[in-house]
Amino acid sequence: MPRPRSLTQSQIAAAALAVVDDDGLAALSMRAVAKRLGTSTMALYRYVQDRHELEGLIVELVFAGVDPVPPAAGTWQERVAEMARRVRAAIGAHPEAVPLTMIHRHSSPGLLRWSEGVLEILAGAGVTGAARVVALRTLTAQIIGAVQLERLGPLAGRGTDAIAALSPQEFPLMAETAREARSVGDDRVFERGLAALLRGLGPS
Repeated sequence: MPRPRSLTQSQIAAAALAVVDDDGLAALSMRAVAKRLGTSTMALYRYVQDRHELEGLIVELVFAGVDPVPPAAGTWQERVAEMARRVRAAIGAHPEAVPLTMIHRHSSPGLLRWSEGVLEILAGAGVTGAARVVALRTLTAQIIGAVQLERLGPLAGRGTDAIAALSPQEFPLMAETAREARSVGDDRVFERGLAALLRGLGPS
């Protein structure tokens, strides 16, 4: 009988992320990942303890390309905004994995390093105590929420069309806003929302 080929956690993470990207988070299982790798499910357990660990590997792979070092130049708002853009780009490339970033946010080294970088900027700007807690959590919510909304783009488009067609007598502002929304792109929504958020997160 041939000896099972050795695997690395990087290979396993890549296969797991491919499952999530192609088939959705609900399709993630040890069996599905083993099939991608051309090995047995039991063989996979030699390298990964369970699904929870598998999810953690996916999150680390998603964050592998996120530079956690704060930008050196700019105002504190500009520097935090750049940190936010880095994460939006990373998780936006793998929207099906977004829920995992929240599940593993307290244990993911990549996410923790990014958060430390953001906190470094905030601390340098004089944002302390509860204000710093609120700032980090609100920023994280802004990024995750934006990506989730963008992920539902095709569905949102149909919904926007339906709202635009509402009775102007009963829903005049909703109908008008929906018509305007057709020309407002995701980048503009993210940047304007982020700028508004940062204006309210300064030292208090």
